[in-house]
Amino acid sequence: MSALLTVGVQGIALLGPGLTDWEQAAPLLRQPARWQPQPTIVPAPELLPATERRRAGTVVKASVVVAEAAAAAAGIAPTALATVFTSSTGDPANCHAMCQALATPERVISPTRFTNSVHNVAAGTWHIATHAMTASTSLGAFDASFAAGLLEAAAQCVCASAPILLVACDVPYPEPLHAVRPLPDSFAVALVLVPEGGRRLTLRLAGAAGATHCAHPPLEALRTAIPAARALPLLQALAAAPAAALVIEGLPQQALAVDVHAQG
Repeated sequence: MSALLTVGVQGIALLGPGLTDWEQAAPLLRQPARWQPQPTIVPAPELLPATERRRAGTVVKASVVVAEAAAAAAGIAPTALATVFTSSTGDPANCHAMCQALATPERVISPTRFTNSVHNVAAGTWHIATHAMTASTSLGAFDASFAAGLLEAAAQCVCASAPILLVACDVPYPEPLHAVRPLPDSFAVALVLVPEGGRRLTLRLAGAAGATHCAHPPLEALRTAIPAARALPLLQALAAAPAAALVIEGLPQQALAVDVHAQG
């Protein structure tokens, strides 16, 4: 049997199609027939200076928005939170622009484009904006990116016995990359995990176990379409009071089982 990790969820934030924030989304996740999948509107994060807001790509804006909301919901200052940022896509628009530049005879890439090409740009922007000097991890694991990020964040939370902020975000690619990696919209979720208190989760590796589906077909379509939306079964369980047992899609032979304990 795999080792168990038990942590609490103290703050939640969400942004996705027809899901503007956790307060609005939680009732819809409990009664998904009421959910209307409108295009995601990513607000400009007030945390960033005006110049940075103009320069930031969608993945940075969405990540910062949910990170700030989750920290506020948890009642924990960002400077006290280590972070794990996970994404399958990184910044697709910036990747597209760099590919276009490299396809020209001049092959000139602007310093800003190059700076924003790294996978940890969202984490770097968050830590600079909040002046947080805590440790930060950025990772990607294709469709298993959310499960990998949750496992990493839980392990750090338990080992350090300290709260940690998990942010998962994916946004669509422009064409022609969209044709080979079609993501229909942007989706971002943030969780503040704590060693004690909060809604309790127990995690363990579950081998080749099949992922838990959303019972509502349109919500299930969203879950399978965007890697960060693999969080939806967990979010539905957190939105409800009863206990739940679910499996989140992981790397091959490394699905992640999560027991959500009843709200006390």
